[in-house]
Amino acid sequence: MEEISKYEQALAKYDCNISDEAVASAVKKIIEEKVPENDTLEVKKFLMGSVELTTLKTTDSEESVLAFTEKVNKFDEAYPALPHVATICVYPCYAEIVSQSLQVDGVEIACVSGSFPSSQARLEVKVAETALAIKDGATEIDIVMSVGKYLSGDYETLCDEIGELKAVCGEHKMKVILESGLLPSCADIKRASLLAMYAGADYIKTSTGKEKPAATPEAAYVMCQAIKEYYENTGIQIGFKPAGGLNTVHDALIYYTIVKEVLGEQWLTNQWLRLGTSRLANLLLSEVEGKEIKFF
Repeated sequence: MEEISKYEQALAKYDCNISDEAVASAVKKIIEEKVPENDTLEVKKFLMGSVELTTLKTTDSEESVLAFTEKVNKFDEAYPALPHVATICVYPCYAEIVSQSLQVDGVEIACVSGSFPSSQARLEVKVAETALAIKDGATEIDIVMSVGKYLSGDYETLCDEIGELKAVCGEHKMKVILESGLLPSCADIKRASLLAMYAGADYIKTSTGKEKPAATPEAAYVMCQAIKEYYENTGIQIGFKPAGGLNTVHDALIYYTIVKEVLGEQWLTNQWLRLGTSRLANLLLSEVEGKEIKFF
C-alpha cells in the first residue's frame, strides 16, 4: 500500500480530469492557426535532424540493417550542409552491427527492448534484453510500458518495471512508449505520461507503430502538457517522441507546432524532440531539395 500511495500522491499533484472534447478543440485551434507559420525550409531542415530512422520489420536481417546503416553514412557525405538523422532505431539483436558500421558522429543507436512491442514478458527477460542491447552498443533504449498493468490499475508494478529498466540503462537515455492508441481517454494518456516520468523515463513516446491508432495530435498535446507540468513541478526536462503514423511532412509540422506551442523553444532541439519514422526522411529531404528523392 505504501508504494501504491506514493504514485497516487504523485498523480494528485496534477489535474488529470481533462476531457477529450477540450483537447480536440485545443488541437484543432493550434493546427488551424499555428501550423502554417512553421511550414518553412528552416523547420523542415530541423525536423530532418530530429528523425529517428527506424527499421523494425520481421524481415530485417544483418544484411538489410547493414545497408540501412550505410545509407546514414553516405547521407552525411552526400548532403554535408543538411543535418543528419538523430538516431538509427533497430531491434536489440542488431545493435552490434550498427555500432560497428556507423561512421557518423552524433547519431545515436536506439534499440527497442523489453519484449517490444507487447511488453508481455517476465521482467528478468526484459532486463536481460536491455542489458545485452547496451553491451552491444545501444546508446538509447525504447521500452513499452505494461499497458495491461496500467489498465488494471497496477501502477506499482508498472512503475517498478520502468524504474528497474532505467537502472539497467544507467546514463543511457530511456524512452517509455505509452501505446497511446490503446488508452481509453486523454485523461488516461496524461496519467500514464506522469507515471512513466515519475518512474524514470527520459522521454515519453506515443506509440510502437504496431497498433492502431498510432501517434495522434491529441495524444501529443496531452503528453506535452504533462511534460510541461512535470517540469514545472520537478525541474526535470523530459523529451518527447511521436512515433507511428507520421506519413507526411504536414504530420511532422503538426507535431513540431504542438511542441512549440505547449513546451516552447527550450524543447526545439533534437535532444528533446524526436520523430520515430521509417518513411518521413525521404519526404523531408524531397521538400528541402525541391524534387523527389528516395535516398533512404
